[in-house]
Amino acid sequence: MSKYLVIVESPAKEKTISKILGKDFTVKSSYGHIRDLPKSKLGIDIEDNFKPTYKNIAKARKLISNLKKEAENSDKIYLATDFDREGEAIAWHLKEALKLPDPKISRITFHEITTEAILDAVKHPRGLDMELVNSQQTRRILDRLVGYKLSPLLWKKVKRGLSAGRVQSVAVMIICNREEEIKRFIPVEYWSIEAELSKLEKNTLPFKAQLFSKNDIKFEKLSIKNKEQSDEILKELEGAKYIVKSVDTKQRKRSPYAPYITSTLQQDASRRLGFPVSKTMFVAQKLYEGINIGDSTNVGLITYMRTDSLNIAKSVQNETLKFIESSYGNDFLPKTPRVYKTKIKGAQEAHEAIRPTSPNRIPSEIKQHLSEDEFKLYSLIWKRFLASQMADAIYNTVTAEIAAKDYLFKAFGSTLLFDGFLKAYNIDDDGKETKLPSLKSGEELNLLQLLPCQHFTEPPPRYNEASLIKALEEHGIGRPSTYAPTIKTILDRIYVRLDNKKFTPTDLGIVVNNVLKQHFGNIINVEFTADIEEKLDEIAEDKAIWQNVLKDFYTPFEKDLNEAEKNLQRQKVPVQQSSEICPKCGKNMVVRYSRRVRFLGCSGYPECNATLSLDKNGQVAEAPQETDMKCDKCGSPLIKKAGFMGKQYLSCKNYPECKTKYNIDENGNKIIMPEPKHTDIKCNKCGSEMLKRIGKRGHFLTCSAFPKCRNLQWIKTDKTVKSPEKKIANK
Repeated sequence: MSKYLVIVESPAKEKTISKILGKDFTVKSSYGHIRDLPKSKLGIDIEDNFKPTYKNIAKARKLISNLKKEAENSDKIYLATDFDREGEAIAWHLKEALKLPDPKISRITFHEITTEAILDAVKHPRGLDMELVNSQQTRRILDRLVGYKLSPLLWKKVKRGLSAGRVQSVAVMIICNREEEIKRFIPVEYWSIEAELSKLEKNTLPFKAQLFSKNDIKFEKLSIKNKEQSDEILKELEGAKYIVKSVDTKQRKRSPYAPYITSTLQQDASRRLGFPVSKTMFVAQKLYEGINIGDSTNVGLITYMRTDSLNIAKSVQNETLKFIESSYGNDFLPKTPRVYKTKIKGAQEAHEAIRPTSPNRIPSEIKQHLSEDEFKLYSLIWKRFLASQMADAIYNTVTAEIAAKDYLFKAFGSTLLFDGFLKAYNIDDDGKETKLPSLKSGEELNLLQLLPCQHFTEPPPRYNEASLIKALEEHGIGRPSTYAPTIKTILDRIYVRLDNKKFTPTDLGIVVNNVLKQHFGNIINVEFTADIEEKLDEIAEDKAIWQNVLKDFYTPFEKDLNEAEKNLQRQKVPVQQSSEICPKCGKNMVVRYSRRVRFLGCSGYPECNATLSLDKNGQVAEAPQETDMKCDKCGSPLIKKAGFMGKQYLSCKNYPECKTKYNIDENGNKIIMPEPKHTDIKCNKCGSEMLKRIGKRGHFLTCSAFPKCRNLQWIKTDKTVKSPEKKIANK
């Protein structure tokens, strides 16, 4: 019998933490929430001060029974769920569901899964923070009230299967507002003029200078409105001498970026790595929970990845400064250790920024132990954090003013004198060097050519995942843990779609957004949603009573609901017609949407469920064609079909009785994937056998319990490591 029981959220942490704590501790996972509001009803007694009724989640019944037995046989129970509001609520639900006595439980938290952090947490336990629990509970009740009260209205007035949410509906509104801006936008013509110049000496470097002013009146962006005005300036400049009026040389310091928080990590991973938000958080979770990097114990490589704080532990900062000095030299240390302060309202300053658990775990040295995605994301986090603790980069900047008659041109140059933090984190493209030749005041220059250029103002860009998260963060909408699920929800509901990684509202999304803006504009708006987030923070800080916050919300909400029920007419979602004819029944095809792609569906649906795929250009993909190739399982002919975004594949003609599919190579031949091989490796999530498969990027392990368990692990193929077969055998 173990003296102590530690309950964590994720099974991936069990093995790591168990080895750290030793044989006196039993580590078990709750697999997230074990209690929630019931799905079949509201579960909130509005009349009884919004009292919630929680039910044990059906799939957690056996787990709860096992945890109860472990708890009864333990002297002490540590609730070690995640270090955030949601984690605090899960700990409280564990206490209530397992009926744990107060004297027997302690709450422990840690930013990172390392030996030092875990042992320190056990030495300094605390009680449950009920203010944090109440804050999470208020958010959950708010979301339930909005979802369970608004969704039936949308089903009745718009279309079945719809949903609304306090945060998701505002995210859709932001995307729809941007689309309206784009549609209203009228481009405006303007011109710019540059002079390509060089020194009078032969073989000197040419450079460009921008037209800046005339008679000390500065040209603004839209000052030169058309070609006529541009030609007039060019005519006035005919025969002009280009004389250097002044040369100003300065030094400019460039400071490093702060370390990552959740939103900036998601934005940077999207821009730099092309990772969707969900993928970024999935990979970051694995890096946080622990990876075997060559010894017998898994180690957490990064700190907790759901945070809006820029704090850094003093001990880690000191370790990082020593690493910088030994790796780069004393010149790369800042004059004083850097301190970053978040500008986000309600940021939880007790947390830490996202950083490597140790700067000494250099990405290149542990690359063979990481999958490709893990290595890319870890490298990004490691470089960003290391750079955040380094000295400024120093540039030498030159501004040259060049007179030509009544006009003034300006040329700008910038050269790097000292790279500072760029030595570790040189992935930005906004610090490129632009060189100017050595110029002196009064020097005459040679005009090579004048370069007039026509421009048109552009509409604001559609949001991508990175810019949408930035907008939500700037408006104070949502928190680090909500960005990824919010984006997933609005895509799943087909309120928006992704076209070339940019969000575009669907016709359905526009109709729902208009209904909510018209009838629930008091609560489905940026200001109200941000205000609610502040109220939730006040509850967490014991500055507000959670029932009062709910009452202030529900009173006007109920009034709007009743009025919408009476006054809102049935809405019709416009259908985009197509010139294509249904191959099955002969009716017209219409444009429809799935989660991430457009396709054509029969207007006679549901009586006729025929569909046609569209390629990237919105054209109908090639129709299914029977081939002379045979299915290896049943011998039936294979049909060439077009799938997601027009990508072709082979499918058995005997579908759905035979579900065999093949990818197609460049020559149209089927790619036969070998059968998975059995291994003696157990899944670290569910304990089932792991199967060895081969994919486009090489060998990988996948759980035999798929699709119930979707655990997947890439097998490293670095030449410095043992072959995949030997690695598997050794395991």
